[in-house]
Amino acid sequence: MKTKTALSLIAAALGFCTLTVSAQNYPSRPVRFVVPFVAGGPTDIQGRMLGEKLAQRLGQQVLVDNRGGANGILAVDNVAKSPPDGYTLLSYSGSMWTLPFMQSVPYDPVHDFAPISLAVTSPNILVIHPDVPAKNVKELIAFAKANPGKLNYSSVASGSSGHLTSELFKSMAGVDIVRVLYKGGGPAMTDLLGGNIDAVVASAPTAVPLVQSGKLTALAVTGAVRGKALPDVATVQEQGFPGFDAVNWYAFVAPPGTPRPIVDKLNAAIIGALKDPGTIEKLANVGMETDPSTPEQMAAYVKKQYDLWGEVVKTIKF
Repeated sequence: MKTKTALSLIAAALGFCTLTVSAQNYPSRPVRFVVPFVAGGPTDIQGRMLGEKLAQRLGQQVLVDNRGGANGILAVDNVAKSPPDGYTLLSYSGSMWTLPFMQSVPYDPVHDFAPISLAVTSPNILVIHPDVPAKNVKELIAFAKANPGKLNYSSVASGSSGHLTSELFKSMAGVDIVRVLYKGGGPAMTDLLGGNIDAVVASAPTAVPLVQSGKLTALAVTGAVRGKALPDVATVQEQGFPGFDAVNWYAFVAPPGTPRPIVDKLNAAIIGALKDPGTIEKLANVGMETDPSTPEQMAAYVKKQYDLWGEVVKTIKF
């Protein structure tokens, strides 16, 4: 019995030493950074920007791996089942937490990931093609009610922030606007610019440059306050819908069981990247704000979002 106990203690000690050495040497090779959507969308935009800064602080390449399709499920599941060694990270967005309310997924959004840090938050922006006869939310609703089923909007993954925000708006406004599903934010925006789609609830990084250039018309900001990039665009709340508040958030996570020393090293590198003045300015220019956190703060925030949007999904008829 004593021999078994001694062997267990030795094994634990060796494991601790190995973990310590591994964390001290981390990273010793390139880190794979999985983005669960195709290039061009908001998750990709902020992921690539932060991936570059993260590489500088880690002293290793951070290789962005875009894995679009299946609403991001395959990419997220790939990370959840990857070795917990710190060499596979995921650009995680709010849709990964709400998607399980919409369909069956092979991962547990609460337990299958090691939280590292929140990264960025940004409001959605309701934008329309200039040919749509509306300059504000009231006019859009009036046109939609006078022409039920005529207007359409694009969204990406079911359960994504843009999708749920659009459906929440439709439900509260009592309008019939047809959803058209796209694989990514880039293709959706291309069709909106071409006039094939009437409206999009888009992330700020995607919408802001196009609104500023006059190619699209911004009707409303979906967050509780106006965005810094488009200060003259009123919120949905201001235009007659008290309590309407929907923002995008993005975070960094790793596979479950990733050693805490590695998580801490990644957290420090991410926070450093997010506090870089150049990063803050670049993100602000496209309507995003940095929002670094501890792993514990991130876990509490996303659990709150999970509970909130779970209730929203239950009240919306799709």
